[in-house]
Amino acid sequence: MTARTWRDWVGLVARVVLGAVLVVAGGLKVGHLETSARSVRAYQLLPYDVAGYVGYALPVLEIALGLLLVVGLLTRGSAVVGGFLMVVFIAGISSAWARGLSIDCGCFGKGGTIGASQTQYPQEIARDIGLLACAAWLVVRPRTALALDGWLFPHHAAAADPDETLDREGHPA
Repeated sequence: MTARTWRDWVGLVARVVLGAVLVVAGGLKVGHLETSARSVRAYQLLPYDVAGYVGYALPVLEIALGLLLVVGLLTRGSAVVGGFLMVVFIAGISSAWARGLSIDCGCFGKGGTIGASQTQYPQEIARDIGLLACAAWLVVRPRTALALDGWLFPHHAAAADPDETLDREGHPA
């Protein structure tokens, strides 16, 4: 086993931050799926019924991805999907802002129409850019400290690390 590098610890922080935010966001919505559906519909980007289905499915997806990230299982794939979600969220919030909609993003359970002075689009976009950066780090370097990936798939985790030198048999050199 190799010594932990600073990159392993940065990865742990990125993984736990992104994962915890997804778990909390999904957890706050999962008990109120109609509110989640209303939030997605408020963006006026999808047909009404499709937006409803997305609103019902999104909390479950967020919780599942978040849990995978927090425990460090299937880290790269979970980070790809989490990063894709952040891009979609950034695009949706930017679109609502550009079209003059006054909505709560619905990211943490509320959602729907609000007063124009209550919108927080710049802060919401900045938050999601930060979370996208966490996802990008994990896509490039999925090996992190205290991850199940490293314990369950040690050779795969080492091979996924661009900083790790492997011998002919695929073991860390």
